[in-house]
Amino acid sequence: MPETAPFGARVNRMFEKYGPLCAGIDPHSSTLQSWGLEDDPEGLERFSMAMVEAVAGAVGFVKPQSAFYERFGSKGVAVLEKTVAAAREAGVQVVLDVKRGDIGSTMQAYAEAYLDPSSPLAVDAITVSPFLGVGSLQPAFDLALAHNKGVFVLARTSNPEGKRVQLARKRDGQTVAQAVIDEVATHNGDTDPMGSFGVVVGATIGPCVSADDARLSESTYGITHTSVKHRDAAHDLAHLNGPILVPGMGAQGGKPGDLARVLGPARDQAIPTYSRQISREGPSPARLREAVTRLQDEVRRATGQ
Repeated sequence: MPETAPFGARVNRMFEKYGPLCAGIDPHSSTLQSWGLEDDPEGLERFSMAMVEAVAGAVGFVKPQSAFYERFGSKGVAVLEKTVAAAREAGVQVVLDVKRGDIGSTMQAYAEAYLDPSSPLAVDAITVSPFLGVGSLQPAFDLALAHNKGVFVLARTSNPEGKRVQLARKRDGQTVAQAVIDEVATHNGDTDPMGSFGVVVGATIGPCVSADDARLSESTYGITHTSVKHRDAAHDLAHLNGPILVPGMGAQGGKPGDLARVLGPARDQAIPTYSRQISREGPSPARLREAVTRLQDEVRRATGQ
């Protein structure tokens, strides 16, 4: 069924109704085993359906990690389709973590796979990689706009390998990460309450740089976008006007208090994602629900939602 409101408006609605928490659905083999399940498509399905049932009505967002389904081939992808359908039937916004990124007709095909409502894998939003150029993602932006879907572009991730690329600087001193954020922001403009195009910013990176602190003296340093204090973590999100997916919460080290440090004034646009900190409470539905409720309260306070 086609969506009648843009993804950004639905995000805002979920913030108001439930809060910003996103429950990650990451069926690691170790997690399945800890639940007493076999590491096979049947165990995958039992885990996924239990997670959806436990969080439905308590969160506005879930984020299945596609790779953990794809490892089982067509049977795993069939389970992913069922998981997506169950979550969307429950009224939860599904952000599929697929990190696709390519050019031309290949990117168009990826966009059709996940953002075209006629696809069995159609979700509310996907993650994409911009490192063939943000412009290469235009087919995903176009299809998302046409069908009221969302796109989250990797900008500043927590993994140590990403730092070398994402914090590389252009001649004007601007980081690659900031260039990605700025380009995504152009797709949102002044859309109210927010645009449908977001970025991914890890919870465990360095602090946000406010607009007032984001400039060096050109005469001294020859660059104009960051302060000396925060040169290793420079990113300014104040102008994004879109949702910010924040992985790395919980088991990976991110805490609610980090959201203000990492996102600054844009923390009220955050969708903090917890995966293992929730799933480790399973398979008990009551304990899963209790974990979700507790974390929802914590991130609501942290983001001001």
